[in-house]
Amino acid sequence: MRAWTWDLFCRVIDNWGDVGVCWRLARDLAARGARVRLWIDDASALAWMAPGGSEGVEVGAFDAALEPGDVVVEAFACDPPPAFVERMAARTPAPVWINLEYLSAEPWVERVHGLRSPQRSGLDKWFFHPGFSAATGGLLREPGLLAAHAAFDRDAWLAASGLARRDGERVVTLFCYDNPAVPALLDALAAEPTLLLLTPGHARRLVTTTPPGVRSAALPHLPQPEFDRLLRASDLNFVRGEDSLVRAIWAGRPFVWHIYPQHDGVHADKLEALLARMPAVPGLAEFWRGWNGLGPWAPLPETGRWRAAMAAFRDGQASRLDLTGALWQFAQGKSGPEC
Repeated sequence: MRAWTWDLFCRVIDNWGDVGVCWRLARDLAARGARVRLWIDDASALAWMAPGGSEGVEVGAFDAALEPGDVVVEAFACDPPPAFVERMAARTPAPVWINLEYLSAEPWVERVHGLRSPQRSGLDKWFFHPGFSAATGGLLREPGLLAAHAAFDRDAWLAASGLARRDGERVVTLFCYDNPAVPALLDALAAEPTLLLLTPGHARRLVTTTPPGVRSAALPHLPQPEFDRLLRASDLNFVRGEDSLVRAIWAGRPFVWHIYPQHDGVHADKLEALLARMPAVPGLAEFWRGWNGLGPWAPLPETGRWRAAMAAFRDGQASRLDLTGALWQFAQGKSGPEC
């Protein structure tokens, strides 16, 4: 059976989330037997995110795309170049055209997932929404990820990375946007011995000194597999955006999400929607709101119940079909030949 060609289009808006999601999807599709072409307008982050590339994935400039493949995925409504869309319309059979949307836990996502959008070109575009319920497209999770996490030796990894923890220390990873609550967080972490791992960007800029009991270490940019190990090696993860949120879920550790702030305030609804789908942990919602500037500062939740709840949340999400598998099935269902 002929392997299908998937064209993925990605525009890097800001930060690293768009390219991070697209690269994980491209790599996962290729690992499952697809030929993948990732068309991206700024591939610079791949130099550290995926320094070795990936077998089966070709990376090209956004406007250099030529003949369309069998499936065209535009990430986050980035719109393929008009000339490429014209070639899509002229192709027989026409490609399956999918708009992969941003991740959200909001209820409306279930109503629009999988809907058809007729285009002026005569083609149909299909909306595909990642999500946290069976009525959505699921979450990115490559085969074998949770088994690898279960076999992972965090202390050996930390030591090999020059980050060996001291006796009694908890490990906390900080990956955030600009956040005025960082000083309050440092004071809260000082309640017990803490090794605070600072990711490049805002976290390293915001933490210049630490209170007694908290020692910090500055991290370099990490390739995606190493970033996943970092989250698994930590006792508590502060993450931001979409890609690191999903990876924190799979790590199965307590985590706090810094949602991308939007000027119209809709990020508050998105935050509450995810909290509503997560297991109830006393104080968790209050702490998330305080960290995101959506409520007063609150104490950190009790670790034991929090950890058990996050492991259960991970297992519940892992019981459903992953996003790549769901996307593959969806494309097959909208096409004539098998993919």
